[in-house]
Amino acid sequence: VQAHRLCPPRGAGSSLEPEERSMEPPAVPEEEEEEEEGAVPLSMAPGPVGCQLFGYVGIEAVLDQMKIKTMKTGFEFNIMVVGQSGLGKSTMVNTLFKSKVSRKSSQPGQEERIPKTVQLQSITHVIEEKGVKMKLTVTDTPGFGDQINNENCWDPIIKYINEQYERYLREEILITRKRKIPDTRVHGCVYFVPPTGHWLRPLDLEFMRRLSKIVNVVPVIAKADTLTLEERAEFKQRIQEDLKTHTISVYPQEDFDQDPEDRALNDRIREKIPFAVVGADQEHQVNGKRVLGRKTKWGIIEVENPAHCEFPLLQDLLIRSHLQDLKDITHNVHYESYRVRRLNESNRPG
Repeated sequence: VQAHRLCPPRGAGSSLEPEERSMEPPAVPEEEEEEEEGAVPLSMAPGPVGCQLFGYVGIEAVLDQMKIKTMKTGFEFNIMVVGQSGLGKSTMVNTLFKSKVSRKSSQPGQEERIPKTVQLQSITHVIEEKGVKMKLTVTDTPGFGDQINNENCWDPIIKYINEQYERYLREEILITRKRKIPDTRVHGCVYFVPPTGHWLRPLDLEFMRRLSKIVNVVPVIAKADTLTLEERAEFKQRIQEDLKTHTISVYPQEDFDQDPEDRALNDRIREKIPFAVVGADQEHQVNGKRVLGRKTKWGIIEVENPAHCEFPLLQDLLIRSHLQDLKDITHNVHYESYRVRRLNESNRPG
């Protein structure tokens, strides 16, 4: 708001000098003096008061301060990928962050064997882009769903997630705690659904039912290029029906939408979940441009082309639009629920 708009208009009887005002309080009418003692006049009632600025103050510089501080200190983001072997989990993670951050990429040359039980392996990298540093931790779950008997194969994953909550809680309740508590909590879990084209398996339903209560679960249809467009659409619809029938709330959860604009955006995302994705870490020449894709006899499937697959939607959700929201819900909802439960247990007599 410019200051000259607040000045009185020039005309007859007007002056450029500021109007003289008395410092004495205004006279109170006799009727108001007769009011009961202790009554609060409407003008004095508490509430938000709007203030019109006479000029530029610099409040918006707070955003620049926050940006500079974040660029110096960096931030943490922890993601977990869950699914059977051969669904392209490592390739998908490399495609998401356009770097070799997966377990297989960090440990090349090792023979891949199916473990007898679910083994969780975490790899941490520091990624920098335009001066912004991100400490990325990728947790892989080799052995999940690969056994003949997959009963309770989600238990090691649940135990790992709760262990990260417990580690954060122990640091938080210390009398002299660190200025910045290391955050190893899982902010998002990408669950890879096999492209069967039928319904969700009991294993898929039970895993998402249990894990959606303690972590943000984002289901995706792996290797969607093996399905036709009609099969993909039907498979998506069946998965959405299964999730509603079994009351499984995947991310973004409808209960946590507060702002109307966020609700409208998340509604559009929920209509397209699970995303039908294709991962690729090799570049190919298409129309004079280098693109990430999978080469076939009939052409190249461009990973970042929305007409070919829905990988760009997954990348936008996890990184470009909802990364901070994933961290906020992890801290304010999932971790808070764990913290309340643990403190109640410790306060119980005996």
